[in-house]
Amino acid sequence: MLKKAWAAGLLSAVLVFVTACGGATDEGKPGEEDKFSAALVTDTGGLNDESFNQISWEGFKQAEKELGADIDYLESKRDEDYIPNLTKFARDGRDITWGVGFKFEKAIPEVANQFQDAKFGIVDSNLGGDIPENVVAVTFKEEEGSFLMGVIAGSMTQSDKVGFIGGITSPLIKKFEAGFTAGVKAVNPDAKVTAAYAESFVDVAKGRSLAANMYNDGVDVIYHAAGGVGKGLFDEVKTREQGEYWAIGVDMDQSALAPDHTLSSMVKRVDVAVFEIMSDLEGGTFKGGQEVVLGLEDEGVSIAETTDRHVPEDVLKTVEEYKQKIIDGEIEVPSK
Repeated sequence: MLKKAWAAGLLSAVLVFVTACGGATDEGKPGEEDKFSAALVTDTGGLNDESFNQISWEGFKQAEKELGADIDYLESKRDEDYIPNLTKFARDGRDITWGVGFKFEKAIPEVANQFQDAKFGIVDSNLGGDIPENVVAVTFKEEEGSFLMGVIAGSMTQSDKVGFIGGITSPLIKKFEAGFTAGVKAVNPDAKVTAAYAESFVDVAKGRSLAANMYNDGVDVIYHAAGGVGKGLFDEVKTREQGEYWAIGVDMDQSALAPDHTLSSMVKRVDVAVFEIMSDLEGGTFKGGQEVVLGLEDEGVSIAETTDRHVPEDVLKTVEEYKQKIIDGEIEVPSK
């Protein structure tokens, strides 16, 4: 479970209390006026992206099971769908509607300002610090978890060439790249890090092409932060010789995509974060107008449990040592 330390700190700030039905209106389902309801609007990657949309939905399913919540979702086929999808759930009287991904940073404030009695959550953006009172923003210290992926990559590479595949060039994805590069250099100063961006979160073919080019150039470990594009990385690495070419996943444990070729994944506990915020809201507390920031210390980012499948014990020990140094403040991981 995610540590409650971050929650305790937020409780000292101004809290906005709402009833169990939050911003619900009389438009809810007949006979379910008192049932907590929540909705998810995905970005264009879709619900089953093997990445942050999918792990977010796990938090919703936990809310359905443990809170008895009425949950629903809409998949955005294009960026222009964000506002109408958010608007639909706000008009339906959902207690909270989530937009997952920084691409919602324009749509969320617009809809939140229009429906000020409704509650919203956004993941991966703090909206430039201007967070409406009916919005909670959840961000992560991706650079910290990515640093640990860099420690693994820098320790496991045989060619001293590692790669990074990003989705859309943005401050968020640059955090992954910066942390990863710092981790590689911390354990292997001679290693070269090659980065490439797909300028997409859904183009699987582009992900595979970028991965193939890197592997052909001598790179033997590639870490991605590219949403659905990363599926292309796993498709490509499976065609390579086992034990010589590796992939590192992101957001959730992606080892199932290429079990024999995956070293680790940098897990973002979006599922736990959205569940705990919804649980607080259902119980009467909403952290509106605030940013919740989660890192290694809060167990908001971590290495996948399956990492020990291919990563030897001595490397895992090194990872743990660096993790503790980051938590203790001995290492400040760059975010850009």
